[in-house]
Amino acid sequence: GTDYIARLLGNKLHELNGWSVVPENRPGAGTALGLAEAARAPAQGHDLVIGQTDNVTLIPLLMKVAYDPVQDLMPVALVATTPMVLLVADSSPYRTLPEVIAAAKDRPGHLSYGTSGTGGGVHIGMEMLQRDAGFKMQHVPYKGSAPALADLMGGHVDFAGSSISSAAGLLKAGKVRALAVTSPERNPSLPDVPTVAELGYPDYSVVTYYGVLTPTGTPAAVVERLNTDFNKLLARTDVREALATQGLQARPGSPQDFADLIAADIAKARDTIASAGIEIQQ
Repeated sequence: GTDYIARLLGNKLHELNGWSVVPENRPGAGTALGLAEAARAPAQGHDLVIGQTDNVTLIPLLMKVAYDPVQDLMPVALVATTPMVLLVADSSPYRTLPEVIAAAKDRPGHLSYGTSGTGGGVHIGMEMLQRDAGFKMQHVPYKGSAPALADLMGGHVDFAGSSISSAAGLLKAGKVRALAVTSPERNPSLPDVPTVAELGYPDYSVVTYYGVLTPTGTPAAVVERLNTDFNKLLARTDVREALATQGLQARPGSPQDFADLIAADIAKARDTIASAGIEIQQ
């Protein structure tokens, strides 16, 4: 996730420019504390933060935070996206996503799905899938993906969504089965796994994004220079391959491309949170 990307980009920027880049991990409040700190930093281009779907899109919609991701931070560069992978246990009777959806439609609310927590990217993505495909399952939130996947393998939940990186070891060991990925196109690390769009829901697309942000007010020339450097890195085979080991696809582009993605993602998530009745913590 964010730590891996921060270390990778820091090392590669040092190789590219000789800059000394010190990654600082700021855990807490679902990585929101790191963004809050970056939002208060001087706008000189020296303070950069990895923003991602949870701390830019979802957390500010679901709880009170000390930053506005759109007002207080400027997009510098989108780095990568990764889909969610939809899973069943190896022992599950369901072999395909359409089979799971058909069973859920036959017995509304009887089947259950596990996620890494209420209001997280997996929960929102699963709510979107239920809405688009017209079925209802019982949501079972866990504190992280490891216990959710453990209960999937143990038969305590029927279905689960996960990041590719969290599920990779279990997929390799044959303990869980991937039924679909949620990106518009197949993921290179799971080339045989179809997309939800391919399986009959062409408008369905849920990806987690990771990108670099800087405090609002940072000079445009600095943002442009940083964007150019990050795009140079994202064009390199070694960087693309390092990202791919985590199921991440490099996404070079302009600061405006990243800003547009954030705006669209916030609008889509706000709509899903409202329609699914996901509770907002005060």
